[in-house]
Amino acid sequence: MDPRNYRKIAVIGASKNREKYGNKIVRDLRSKGFEVYPVNPKSDIIEGLKCFKNLEELPKDIELLVFVLPPDQGLEETQKALNLGFKRLWFQPGAGSKDIESFLKNNDAEYSMGKCIMIETSF
Repeated sequence: MDPRNYRKIAVIGASKNREKYGNKIVRDLRSKGFEVYPVNPKSDIIEGLKCFKNLEELPKDIELLVFVLPPDQGLEETQKALNLGFKRLWFQPGAGSKDIESFLKNNDAEYSMGKCIMIETSF
């Protein structure tokens, strides 16, 4: 999956903390011209963007979900994402797990696990 083919990208686990990857990814993707939709239940605004509290609030035309969550939270959110009709999921290094990958394989989702979206959108 080539993330450069998509324009509307949600970052699940976005953060206000500029030191965390959940924030660095939001800034990086915006700087490259992507429409970025941060998701974090504890924030209203991240980097000047409206922050969505959960996957259910996201517009249905989001093309790619980027997960920057610990794997123990990721499986539940992955299940929700597929139930909501999102079919392209990207798991940053450290966000994936064998359980998540097994679930994705059994549910016909397009996904990437272990590659950094900031690197994959840089060329």
